[in-house]
Amino acid sequence: MQFARFLAAFLMAAFCATALSQARDLPDFTRLVEEQGNAVVNISATKAVRRTQLVPGMEDEEAQEFFRRFIPRQLPGPGQRPESRSVGSGFIISGDGYILTNAHVVEEAEEILVKFTDKREYKARIIGADKLTDVALLKIDAASLTSVKFGDPNRLKVGEWVVAIGAPFGYENSVTAGIVSAKGRSLPQENFVPFIQTDVAINPGNSGGPLFNMRGEVVGINSQIYSRTGGFMGLSFAIPIDVALDIQRQLRDKGRVARGRIGVLIQEVTRDLATSFGLERPRGALVTAIEKGSPAERAGVEATDIIISFEGRPVDAVNDLLRLVASTRPGSQAGMEVWRKGAKRSIAITLEERPEDRVAALVSPRAPKPAAVAANRLGIVVAELSAEQKKNLKLANGLVVTEVRPDARAEVRKGDVILMLVHKGQQTELRTVEQFNRLLAGLDKNAVITLQLKRGDGMAFVTVSGLTDKG
Repeated sequence: MQFARFLAAFLMAAFCATALSQARDLPDFTRLVEEQGNAVVNISATKAVRRTQLVPGMEDEEAQEFFRRFIPRQLPGPGQRPESRSVGSGFIISGDGYILTNAHVVEEAEEILVKFTDKREYKARIIGADKLTDVALLKIDAASLTSVKFGDPNRLKVGEWVVAIGAPFGYENSVTAGIVSAKGRSLPQENFVPFIQTDVAINPGNSGGPLFNMRGEVVGINSQIYSRTGGFMGLSFAIPIDVALDIQRQLRDKGRVARGRIGVLIQEVTRDLATSFGLERPRGALVTAIEKGSPAERAGVEATDIIISFEGRPVDAVNDLLRLVASTRPGSQAGMEVWRKGAKRSIAITLEERPEDRVAALVSPRAPKPAAVAANRLGIVVAELSAEQKKNLKLANGLVVTEVRPDARAEVRKGDVILMLVHKGQQTELRTVEQFNRLLAGLDKNAVITLQLKRGDGMAFVTVSGLTDKG
């Protein structure tokens, strides 16, 4: 009996010692939070929305008061403007009041409020925002602020501990931790950011907040999560801070971002393609077509070339080339290595600016906000190309998408140029907004149509099944 008690006591002591040892091995985040937490801010962005009656035809004052009390955003009181509010995070990058956050946090905001941990509040203005990388630069009128330190995301290792500070669901300065799950992730429709994937708990409100390494350096901006529920499911994605800092420099200097282009259509190199082209393994970007008059044509690039490096950096996949080219300044010369007829060849190429970026610059955050325009039956707003845009884009006609409403029926993006509408074999080139809307108005609600788009350097076809009711 005594031996049994001794054995139990021994095992309990051993268990406690092991637990204490494991606890000592876990990282301590307290110092990081104490030193860097004051540089993280809560961002509240307010924008006006159209006033709508929650229950059509409801005129009863008592019933309206019920909905005012329980759903105040949709039915504001007399004299109040209906508005929506988004909450996110940001962080101070310089003591004179510059702040980095996500573009989607402040998109279309009419008023932006920045709140510090000590309850100080400042109104902020947008210096610039870049939707393609989801980076925005804000400025508040303040001085001698605590700013973050920057780290090198290229030195991050998979499995390394990282920490996020932000305001999930509005709970300010919440701290969560995890590890780097992967690096250089490509996400659908996100070609310009090599995301850092982590398992740090990120939720709505964390967007725009910093991702720290264990040295207390910012290595990324928390931007997206993968979720089927709207909440955290173990996959979070951050924009590498070197990408964000390059974007903010351009936003600060020019108010917009200029990206390079070379004018080629490309596709992934499969194992079968690599074998047929004599490559030792699948890598690079296969050139399938070259735009006339483009930098690629002038540099002597040929269809069937496989681009395997750009500016000395390897190209393993299509997205690698897209990012490297986009991050190179228009007008600069770059060195490119291609695989052609079983041998490597070096090519010097001078980049141009992406036409899509020139179009997007028309709706720069610094420009006056245009008057509200009714969307068409696709739930989008389009505008006719100016003479300068036609020249820059090398197009005779087309309609640029200036706004995509939440209920849009077509998978188009702001900056796309719609060239043609196809319905029942009939192809119609688009020249004016009136013509386009008239065509849509004449279609049945269940009509199936196809739109031909110019998107960046290439063409795309988008099929739409069903239209909204005629207005």
